[in-house]
Amino acid sequence: MAPHVRPENVLKRAEELLAVDQSGDALNLLHEIITSKRTRNTPIASLEPVMLRFVELCVQLRKGKLAKEGLHTYKNVAQNTSVGSIEIVLKKFIDLSKQKVAEAQEQADRLAVDAIDDLEAGETPESIMLSTVSTDQSKDRTDRAVVTPWLKFLWEAYRTVLEILRNNARLEIMYQQTTTSAFQFCLKFNRKTEFRRLCEMLRNHLQSAAKNSSQVHAINLNDPDTLQRHLDARFAQLNAAVELELWQEAFRSVEDVHTLLTLSKRPAKPAMMANYYDKLSKIFLVSDNFLFHAAAASMYYNIRMQGKTALSDEELTEIATTVLLSALAIPVISTSRVRAGMLDLDESKPKNARLSGLLNLTQAPTRVSLIHDALVRGLLSRVSPEIKGLYSILEVDFHPLSICKKITPILSAISANEELARYIAPLHQVILTRLFQQLSQVYDAVKLSFVLKLVNFPAPFEVSRITIEKFIMNGCKKGELSIRVNHAEDSITFESDVYASTKVESGAIASLQPTPSEIVRGELSRLGKSLFAVVNIVDDDYLRGRAAARDTAIQRAIVGVEEERNATLERKKVIEGRAKEAESILQKREEDETKKRMLKQQQEQQQEQERLAEEMRKRELERIRREQDAIRDQEKRKLAEEMAAAGIKIDPESLEGMDTDKLREVQSEQTEKKQKEMQERLRITTKRIDHLERAYRKKELPLLDEDYEKQKELDKKLHVERRKQQVETARANYEARQLLKKRLHRMVGDYEEFKDRFLH
Repeated sequence: MAPHVRPENVLKRAEELLAVDQSGDALNLLHEIITSKRTRNTPIASLEPVMLRFVELCVQLRKGKLAKEGLHTYKNVAQNTSVGSIEIVLKKFIDLSKQKVAEAQEQADRLAVDAIDDLEAGETPESIMLSTVSTDQSKDRTDRAVVTPWLKFLWEAYRTVLEILRNNARLEIMYQQTTTSAFQFCLKFNRKTEFRRLCEMLRNHLQSAAKNSSQVHAINLNDPDTLQRHLDARFAQLNAAVELELWQEAFRSVEDVHTLLTLSKRPAKPAMMANYYDKLSKIFLVSDNFLFHAAAASMYYNIRMQGKTALSDEELTEIATTVLLSALAIPVISTSRVRAGMLDLDESKPKNARLSGLLNLTQAPTRVSLIHDALVRGLLSRVSPEIKGLYSILEVDFHPLSICKKITPILSAISANEELARYIAPLHQVILTRLFQQLSQVYDAVKLSFVLKLVNFPAPFEVSRITIEKFIMNGCKKGELSIRVNHAEDSITFESDVYASTKVESGAIASLQPTPSEIVRGELSRLGKSLFAVVNIVDDDYLRGRAAARDTAIQRAIVGVEEERNATLERKKVIEGRAKEAESILQKREEDETKKRMLKQQQEQQQEQERLAEEMRKRELERIRREQDAIRDQEKRKLAEEMAAAGIKIDPESLEGMDTDKLREVQSEQTEKKQKEMQERLRITTKRIDHLERAYRKKELPLLDEDYEKQKELDKKLHVERRKQQVETARANYEARQLLKKRLHRMVGDYEEFKDRFLH
């Protein structure tokens, strides 16, 4: 195109081409003027109509690549002068693409209805022939031929617009609006693959914004409003992921939300956090992580209770029931902990720490802590009667022979509710755990057929023999159960090693009687405490060792305090040095900037100063010649007045023949003479003061000896009194310890007898 052609003329030529059905040539003409280098200097008011017409033709002809290139070029031209024009063009591009998709859907529906010639005919010959080579229905084929191309074009339009709007603070609002529209597109047409790509693209944009924060008009994540908009977009992404049942993408969205929440200086809205914990609980439930599902449900309950919106009794009962039931459904036997010898190896600690961070918890929750929190908050009085009964059966009552029979109607009631029926499978694990824990306190061994009768749940809750054996093996592997299965006798034996450590959580199960291992541990604990108390009183070597260890610790602490003090002082010096260095660097930088500004000003004023300086120099020389004589006379008179005030007399006749240097010499001589006289007087005074001080000290010596004798007698008297008091106190302590030793000596025989009986 010729370089002198104006955009208005190009737009007019394009309209003429469109009038004769030459859309392709019109589009190429507009594309050429938009991508031309001379367009950068074109006013936006003249270029915007051309751009709008260009976008219409791109959508009409489905030219996505041409539209992308033209929009990028227009963004580079207009972003520094007219951001609103960019938003108008991009909004028109998206709206036209949506309109084309809606028209394609209407056309596909019309074609599907028009294809049916006879409404009473079951199958046409054409449909029978097509069914032999394809399983697709006619409606699906029509959608694929008519609607799918426009869906692809709309998706590419969203991607193009987001790429253009990214990392520009002035286009941020439209960027978030386009993101929300893209989420709605994925939800409306159930586009899971495109949704994953969209989420990944948004993450890349956020990372790029963090890296390029120093650029002009960059996204500032420290701005609360900007961060809030990103949070709203991430919550919309989370809701869409849950609705599309893309749980892995939903979890990644939760991590994105948590990262932005940690950056935010504003507290999040309660409704927003409630949505966050609700979606997080659903994600954990789908992944069968019942522990963190219950924790998320508990956090959701807390947020809803703290909210301003009052909950109805039905909603309160429903939420409380879900919270308590989710806590009860947490398996007692861990799925990740493996017992190796005397150690517990938990391979999921890093993962649990990560998930706890998402819930804003300082440490990983446990089943006991979640149930305890639910009881403290009074959820037991708000839940349904079935869940209250389930809690009593599993956590309070002791009934190994009837636990399954009592829980069966409760499971039937829970299964009637679709939301609560998903907890039945994990509840089976808890029921079996409680059953075997309670049976182990009543029986040493039972028949396996007897256990099968106890867990004889009706359909569809039945538990097979293989499931029970697998559960026992898993519990033994995790160290939660201590059971031996004897297939020859068809029985199970509960091991009762008195020295084995139990894995049952405190408060987790009602106990009929203490186990042998608990009895042994209690006796050994009491014996250890008694022996420790006796050793602290009887064994002198032990006491001396403790005293020596205490003294060593004190000395080590003193040395450590001194070292820490020195290190602190050294660190303080380093910090002060660095602060001074940073201050000097900053000062130097400011000085450099100031010098640059001054240099520029000096360059502008240099010529004027040179001209004025030459004129001033000539006038100054003349003025100096006139004033030098007057200055000399004035200085001479002033110096003479000062000398006269100081007592130095000068003959007025000789003053006219002297200059200032001669007068200063006379002044210096007179001053030196006065200084010598002053020094002589000071010497005499110093000698007199010295003799007086010697006389004072000579008179003081006898008085000091007398005071010393008095002080020595007083100190001796105080020493005798304190020594007497110390001896009396030591004797009283000795007699008390002798009495205690006699009392304890009577126990030595019993102790030796008990020791021999215990060891042999």
